[in-house]
Amino acid sequence: MSMRFTTKAHRGMVAMAAAAGLALGVAGCGGGGGDDKKPERAASASKSTGSRPSAQEGQSEQPLAELKGPDGLLLQITSATRDGGGFITVNGNLKNDGAKGVVVPAALSGNETEIVRNGRSLGGATLVDSKGKKRYYVLRDTDGRPLTTTGFSIIKSGETVAVFMQFPAPPTSTTEVTFQLPTFASAPIQITG
Repeated sequence: MSMRFTTKAHRGMVAMAAAAGLALGVAGCGGGGGDDKKPERAASASKSTGSRPSAQEGQSEQPLAELKGPDGLLLQITSATRDGGGFITVNGNLKNDGAKGVVVPAALSGNETEIVRNGRSLGGATLVDSKGKKRYYVLRDTDGRPLTTTGFSIIKSGETVAVFMQFPAPPTSTTEVTFQLPTFASAPIQITG
């Protein structure tokens, strides 16, 4: 056998193996079974004729709560969603309604050494279940970092920062909790999902 024939045969086998691998990958991702559940409802088009942006999925246009903080800071909570993994994700916007830039208070990170070591965050936030008489703290990853928005220190006047915090979920029978963040007023919020 010549070297040229061996090289061509080798290339052909590699190409065939790659094609077979891609075909299996596409078939595995495609679903294809007739047992797939359909979404419970289809996404509907916006009924307004204007060019207003629609609310993000899982977030309402009206905030669930508005918490006033120091120096013109305002936290608008837009959603508190329970997921199947046993967590609650709270989404919102931290806005500076003041006339000048504000240094985000270090107290928002809480006072736990492990969280403070990882920089500015909303790690001091808690959810209080009054009926269950429990307080839920922001979750942490395996390195001790809080599962919340981090890395912000100054918010300019009029600026808004999208934020999130993730907590362990209270029992499914609990649909309302009180959201607390150091230096801010507290407020009740409804859990969806």
